[in-house]
Amino acid sequence: MSRLTERAKTYRLPNPSTPEDLECRWSKTLKFGDKVLLAGHYYNGIGKPCYFGAVYEFLTDDTGCEGEIGIREVYRS
Repeated sequence: MSRLTERAKTYRLPNPSTPEDLECRWSKTLKFGDKVLLAGHYYNGIGKPCYFGAVYEFLTDDTGCEGEIGIREVYRS
């Protein structure tokens, strides 16, 4: 299993998805050109916060709220 797939599974990130779905399920999303950025928090135990960010990219020419997007990178702190 790749690092990207493993992290996406750990943070329960949908792949593929739509910007609309991310906005409904997560608190912080930002559309930036042909990318959608997602910021989130993952409970990792008391006193051990874990923040993560994900970069999604549009998979089709439809860059609207219902266009299909896929994960390109997942970062964690």
